[in-house]
Amino acid sequence: VQLQASGGGLVQAGGSLRLSCVASGSSINDLVMGWFRQAPGKAREYIVGSSRGAGTTYYAPSVRGRFTISRDNPKNTVLLQMNSLESEDTAVYYCAARRWILAQDMRSLTQGDMHYWGKGTLVTVSS
Repeated sequence: VQLQASGGGLVQAGGSLRLSCVASGSSINDLVMGWFRQAPGKAREYIVGSSRGAGTTYYAPSVRGRFTISRDNPKNTVLLQMNSLESEDTAVYYCAARRWILAQDMRSLTQGDMHYWGKGTLVTVSS
């Protein structure tokens, strides 16, 4: 499975961006998808997850209410809509995937749990 993330850029605080993650080698319907981010000098952070079939989603408290994950099945793409961006959202954003997980474990995913990674896309929020 290969993942390709895109959509990062420079945006002012309060603005919006939409990140895309295109999967190849597998249908996203067969994948648990997650978004992680890593700010300068900080550990990689799990922020959003979507179970297979999108039955269960998880949002970290830091992004809940501002970020939304969705799936475009015909394009085999996972989207991350980011609204009301803050300077604290500045980071490299990574999409990642694994084959299966219990829904109850969606909230506790770590980077070590993910099997496939895309290259990061940089989001910079200016204040």
